[in-house]
Amino acid sequence: MNYTAFTLLLTLVLFVGMVLLLELGRRIGVRRMANDPEGAQAGTGAVDGAVFALLGLLIAFTFSGAATRFDERRNLIVQETNDIGTAYLRLDLLPASAQPALRDLFRRYVDSRLEVYRKLPDIEAARVELVRSNQLQGEIWRQAVAAGRMSEAPPAANMLLLPALNQMIDITTTRTMAAQVHPPLVIFVLLFGLALVAALLAGYGMAGGKKRSWIHMIGFAATMALAVNIIIDIEYPRLGLIRVDAFDQALVELRASMN
Repeated sequence: MNYTAFTLLLTLVLFVGMVLLLELGRRIGVRRMANDPEGAQAGTGAVDGAVFALLGLLIAFTFSGAATRFDERRNLIVQETNDIGTAYLRLDLLPASAQPALRDLFRRYVDSRLEVYRKLPDIEAARVELVRSNQLQGEIWRQAVAAGRMSEAPPAANMLLLPALNQMIDITTTRTMAAQVHPPLVIFVLLFGLALVAALLAGYGMAGGKKRSWIHMIGFAATMALAVNIIIDIEYPRLGLIRVDAFDQALVELRASMN
């Protein structure tokens, strides 16, 4: 099962579960009111308020965190593009005889970096391509150091090129780690659990009506399920419907400029 189908299934399960718990809560409330009309609602407001406040806080926390990480991942794509572009331009400092091989390595390196993320959601294929990118990094570094030591290389060649290459290499690790930063699984479990508990309490609170308010029941469940789905989608922007792929165009344009 692919990621999109999995998240849609989770959303459907949450929606159905909330609707069922809304109905269960209402039936419990109706039975309680029949047995104890005066005490059925006594003291429930404080409990309802605490649970719904905690649910709102958790949604705000997870959504804010996901949106922040989403923006950071987009910014890292731009940063890597700038780092590679700077290092590529500084190849001009090296002797002319050493430049063609290094420029070819750079072209292969950018192709590899693009392929790492194009292969997702196939994690294993992406890891294999990441290993290839790291190997190309090592080869670029070795050839750049050797070229900087050539007799015709200007003294400033290594001073300017090597720090740029170091930044280009470091940003790879930064992007790889950033792609793996997510909230602990218990946060999502708690979010699902609180949504279901809130549905039960909301259903209990609706027991005073003679008829079910389907528009409120369906609307509440659908809104919560959609909110959770969007949070998960933003949290994994290479797998779902909300993606950062458009920012890869910066690397694509850089690669085109290298031809």
